[in-house]
Amino acid sequence: MGRARRFQWPLLLLWAAAAGPGAGQEVQTENVTVAEGGVAEITCRLHQYDGSIVVIQNPARQTLFFNGTRALKDERFQLEEFSPRRVRIRLSDARLEDEGGYFCQLYTEDTHHQIATLTVLVAPENPIVEVREQAVEGGEVELSCLVPRSRPAAVLRWYRDRKELKGVTSGQENGKVWSVASTVRFRVDRKDDGGIVTCEAQNQALPSGHSKQTQYVLDVQYSPTARIHASQAVVREGDTLVLTCAVTGNPRPNQIRWNRGNESLPERAEAVGETLTLPGLVSADNGTYTCEASNKHGHARALYVLVVYDPGAVVEAQTSVPYAIVGGILALLVFLIICVLVGMVWCSVRQKGEWGRGQIQRRVWLVVASRRGWGLEPDLTEGGRRSRIGNLRPRSRKGRVFRSSILKGVQGWS
Repeated sequence: MGRARRFQWPLLLLWAAAAGPGAGQEVQTENVTVAEGGVAEITCRLHQYDGSIVVIQNPARQTLFFNGTRALKDERFQLEEFSPRRVRIRLSDARLEDEGGYFCQLYTEDTHHQIATLTVLVAPENPIVEVREQAVEGGEVELSCLVPRSRPAAVLRWYRDRKELKGVTSGQENGKVWSVASTVRFRVDRKDDGGIVTCEAQNQALPSGHSKQTQYVLDVQYSPTARIHASQAVVREGDTLVLTCAVTGNPRPNQIRWNRGNESLPERAEAVGETLTLPGLVSADNGTYTCEASNKHGHARALYVLVVYDPGAVVEAQTSVPYAIVGGILALLVFLIICVLVGMVWCSVRQKGEWGRGQIQRRVWLVVASRRGWGLEPDLTEGGRRSRIGNLRPRSRKGRVFRSSILKGVQGWS
């Protein structure tokens, strides 16, 4: 049984019929809802009680208590209170068969009775999650989730990586309880192996915000991969080299085969599972070594080229940074430098061009003024100081008009 908990539905008051004209209310009861295995309290409130007989009966009309005295030998029912104002009984370990109407009867000149309805809910247990068939990478997996007993029918939800999955739910009523099932399908890859899929069940019998969950660990089978790791980067004659074949796969390959091209392994070589040990290396051990692994989904092979150097040979260890990356960085730096140089040359040429154009305009103006006999005097106006044709102006009005037109044109070019 689940943890006992009592659920109180909104109060429903049932008023007893009056014994005669002007008579007051005699008995009042309350409906009760409880979870299976929980504790329920059934209360009868008495009004204008005069010491008459009070009888409490179960849904089968069996008398539980007669004026405070136990009449039915069911220890789950206990009399908690018997007073002129209230009769209260306590039911422990509530069961589905306890559900129904409990009669509270008061025997005065006329019989008065009311019914307290007891409703028993069934909380779902942890869902049962099963896989229909073995999942293989690139295919689909179908999972089923079953809650065999619940009341009301449980609501089932699927979650994967904290995201809800859309499932197909069906239910079947078995007597007073429901059996609910849900299925979900989705594609899987090798990276999904070991992932968690959760089935969650909820209904009103559980506390608010609580649920029953079952987690399923995905078992996705896939073809193997292999990679060889060497114990050292540079080997010389006399060294001992250990090669390790790192293998992955599901199911994991249980046998690894070592070879050396078309030749047999050196006699000194020791191949044990994923490890190949080559002691006392000599130049004759040079060659391409391979490790192979397979399972029912595929085959994997890894290569290692062994080069044994002389004891005194100077060999640079292979850099960990690929040459392509270094070359790319250098190319980017050269490109940036070229862009800066081009910009500097363009700015310099532009400035020199403007200065040369101003000098030519100034010389033209001086030649025209001298040939026409215009006397020149210093031009102290702002336009004269800023013009490219010099800061001299003619004394005659005609010369000044000509110079003004030239000055406006020059300012328009700038």
